[in-house]
Amino acid sequence: MTQNIEDYAMIGDCETAALVGRDLSVDWLCWPRFDSPACFANLLGTKENGRWVIAPVDPGAKITRNYRGHTLILDTTIETADGVVIVTDFMPTRTPGAHLIRLVRGISGSVKLRTELIIRFDYGSVVPWVRRCDDGSLQAVAGPNRLVLRAPLKLRPHGRTHVGEFIVTAGETTDFTLSHGVSYEDVPKAIDPNQALEKTERSWTAWSQPFEGAGEWSEAVIRSLLTLRALIFERSGSIVAAPTTSLPEQLGGSRNWDYRFCWLRDATFTLLALMNAGYANEATRWRAWLIRAIGGEPALVQVLYGLGGERYIPERMLPWLSGYGGAKPVRAGNAATGQLQLDIYGEVLDALYQSRKRRLVTDAADWMLQIELLKHLEKIWELPDEGIWEVRGPRRHFTYSKVMAWVAFDRAVKSIEEFGFVGPLDHWRHLRQHIHDDICAKGFDPEQGVFTQSYGGKELDASLLMMALVGFLPPDDKRLRGTVEAIEQRLMANGFVRRYDTQTAEDGLPAGEGAFLACSFWLVDNLVLLGRCDDARGLFERLLALRNDLGLLSEEYDIAAKRLVGNFPQAFSHIALINSAYNLAHAAKPAEQRSGTKSPEAGEDRFALF
Repeated sequence: MTQNIEDYAMIGDCETAALVGRDLSVDWLCWPRFDSPACFANLLGTKENGRWVIAPVDPGAKITRNYRGHTLILDTTIETADGVVIVTDFMPTRTPGAHLIRLVRGISGSVKLRTELIIRFDYGSVVPWVRRCDDGSLQAVAGPNRLVLRAPLKLRPHGRTHVGEFIVTAGETTDFTLSHGVSYEDVPKAIDPNQALEKTERSWTAWSQPFEGAGEWSEAVIRSLLTLRALIFERSGSIVAAPTTSLPEQLGGSRNWDYRFCWLRDATFTLLALMNAGYANEATRWRAWLIRAIGGEPALVQVLYGLGGERYIPERMLPWLSGYGGAKPVRAGNAATGQLQLDIYGEVLDALYQSRKRRLVTDAADWMLQIELLKHLEKIWELPDEGIWEVRGPRRHFTYSKVMAWVAFDRAVKSIEEFGFVGPLDHWRHLRQHIHDDICAKGFDPEQGVFTQSYGGKELDASLLMMALVGFLPPDDKRLRGTVEAIEQRLMANGFVRRYDTQTAEDGLPAGEGAFLACSFWLVDNLVLLGRCDDARGLFERLLALRNDLGLLSEEYDIAAKRLVGNFPQAFSHIALINSAYNLAHAAKPAEQRSGTKSPEAGEDRFALF
């Protein structure tokens, strides 16, 4: 039976991540990287596609869970009539090799548990050869992959599954360590699970120490920061959008995408969230990854890249997987890599400008790269594109895309004015104004008094909430105010913001897409800018209530089903949460302490930390 998305917890080692259900089943794990084929794929199929469960035999057991302090160590408490145990799940950091450790510690009485291990490589399609070795370990091998289970009890084969039962009494601990290795190299070495636990707890706790707080929302922010840290690929500094693929945007639908890659669009949001929380090292590494990834011919800049900056990310279907709740197709890879999305140029130029403005860097090493990107953007900004929502239909002149083209030239002008860089200042000023005039003439509908999703259209789009945040117009401009009010009236459902009107969605599907959480946080930011702080606080607190019991958010929220939907946990949602929390905390300070809260005039840089 498929669990709700909010029933999952994430554990990880900053190389990959696993999802552990409330029923203590590991239903998703890609090894050795976030984007590797899964060895547990029950999340998108059935248990025959791979999972690892450790659970009480008593079906009436009470189960509660929490993360241990400011870490990604998951403690699940199991209470039965006979006793209490705690299952601790984690993936060690700063430990050689790749491991998933599960410790079952007796607290009182005795509890009988069962375990079931089903290993299936390549997203559940490959059944490995499993054998017991002389040292008592269980090894599963197929192709290049090897998994090794070390445990004090011997699991017995049951068909293509390995099962076992055991009893844990007060004061006892039963430990399981599953390790990944390459099949043609040495077997992964055994590690001490208790030492690994101590190291991992120290590592996560030390990482959270620099956090200075975000007012009354500090706990929500630090949990989002820890989630974001877990999605940073340690080797390169890149950040995956989510550790999952094909969790549907609409339950039972076909909008199922692979998010285990890095989007340039997230660049500025991520930098601001990390820098304002005091994590300059992570922000610096993300910026360095960004520059490496886009290096080369400007015309070949992509929307998204692999974890190391890889460009070739073909999309394929996995037809043997039945999909989460029957939502098909299940995809691996993402064809959006070949789309034209003009807004990414604005995001990249803004990220580089913001990082320099906040003294993340002081040299001009990337200035020539920016000039080349701007030369290319000047040639293409008037073209239609697929837009921020990666429409898989005819290209259009999306207003948000044009706004972000304006941002690119605006930040270039500011870089010359503020940092003394050399460039065609007058030309870029003229082009910036030309784009601004074009948007105001073609992207604004005077009959409705709003900016529209695309030139000449009538539809609204929540991405237009970014217009005030990037400084395109002052937030109290009647055109922007009218747009925000129209979005509140027409795109809000049960108090949350939808991306656009899905009645006429590009793929022909009926309405039913959930509220888009990042857009809802953008509305919080706009309400702060408009001085509607009570409304902003109310919406923010409603959004916080959508998090699961561990503080995690997916991409969207299904208002009718009252469930999280979309890939999980979603970096974009948590980044938006962080930024909105800081905006609210900043706006709540006494006026004399707020040197930067005046409304941005047209051309000023971002508000949200912005």
